[in-house]
Amino acid sequence: MAADAKLAVEGGTPVRTAPFPAREPFGPEDLEQLRQVLDQQTAFFPSGAKVYEFERRFRELYGIGYATASTSGTAAIHVALGALDLEPGDEVITTPLSDMGTVAPIVQCNCVPIFADVGLGTQILEPESIRERITERTRAIIIVHCWGQAADMDAIMAIAREHDLFVIEDCSQSHLTRWRGRLTGTIGDLGAFSLQDSKHLQCGDGGVTITDDDDLGARAAVYVDKGCDWTEDRQYRLRYAFIAPCYRMTELQGAILCSQLERLEWIVGTRMRLGDRLVELLADIPGVHPPERIEGAEHAYWHFPIRADAEVLGISRDEFGEAVRAEGIPLGGGWIGKPLYMFDALLHRIAYGSSDYPWDAGRDEPVSYYEGLCPQAERSLRELCVLTLNERWTERDVEDCAEAIGKVARACAARA
Repeated sequence: MAADAKLAVEGGTPVRTAPFPAREPFGPEDLEQLRQVLDQQTAFFPSGAKVYEFERRFRELYGIGYATASTSGTAAIHVALGALDLEPGDEVITTPLSDMGTVAPIVQCNCVPIFADVGLGTQILEPESIRERITERTRAIIIVHCWGQAADMDAIMAIAREHDLFVIEDCSQSHLTRWRGRLTGTIGDLGAFSLQDSKHLQCGDGGVTITDDDDLGARAAVYVDKGCDWTEDRQYRLRYAFIAPCYRMTELQGAILCSQLERLEWIVGTRMRLGDRLVELLADIPGVHPPERIEGAEHAYWHFPIRADAEVLGISRDEFGEAVRAEGIPLGGGWIGKPLYMFDALLHRIAYGSSDYPWDAGRDEPVSYYEGLCPQAERSLRELCVLTLNERWTERDVEDCAEAIGKVARACAARA
């Protein structure tokens, strides 16, 4: 039933009063997998079976030679960077729109994050902005397939090969998502996935790093466990090839992932269908911008971002969100709130005591960050609202969201 034209925030009838479906990702299959871990009487992956099974099945799913499980998406990126064996002070170009887990591993490898700008409509790194940030110190690019949409990997890989740069794909939000028919994570030199609670494939927290390169795959497998080699026969050998962190996944995480893998294709496919439908329904609503699609890219809708244009709507992003929530729609605020380089840890170079390391490694002055560094990223965050769409939603849920957003936007734009 359509709501009346008066906005709910002003006393009108809300579009929706029923709650939206919760995700509820776990079931009896997960419990059976956990029981098998307890039956084997070990949760330590080298003496168990589940983590090895998960790695094998992930390799088969992605059609690649190597998959190294770890404790988080942050760890997965750290493992990928560790596999590259970069030098202190090397530069890694990445996005300012992500979790700090994309950037912290760069600093932990004693390298310097360099931020390129994003497309206003996609929130994904722009290839030409990447090109503009390349210097003689640049060694790698970490591309984030933001919100679940594949980046323009043809353009990015062309730039990388032209300048002899490594490419790591951060696929934390883009599980089973394709760029021109190729799965994200298999196009660059390495792919890194988060398996955290909010992701398409999840075990509470976890990560996995993939590659088809023999040398990178072998080094990643050792890097995940203090530089110690378990890879030949699961026998513990005290041969520490180099200093590295300990990011071993437990059998409990591996067991949950083996179960969750059975549902991954359905989860991603359902979100793609619902998200694409919502994009259609939001077309031509004044002041409201759903995700801009890149030709050739699939979108897995980790979340559903919407930009609210204050100039057209005549109200701020926060006021718009408040009005939509009053209509019964769970429209949230702007995710991280500000670009990563504006958080104190990066803005003030807080990493190793009171030093400026690694930002000053081999330099007369340390690399610095400032407001205005990436104008489109900053604007997109000021305008950003987010729907946490999930695979339990229905077509009706999506239609209610579109109706409420359209109701608020049209009313506000008419008054502006």
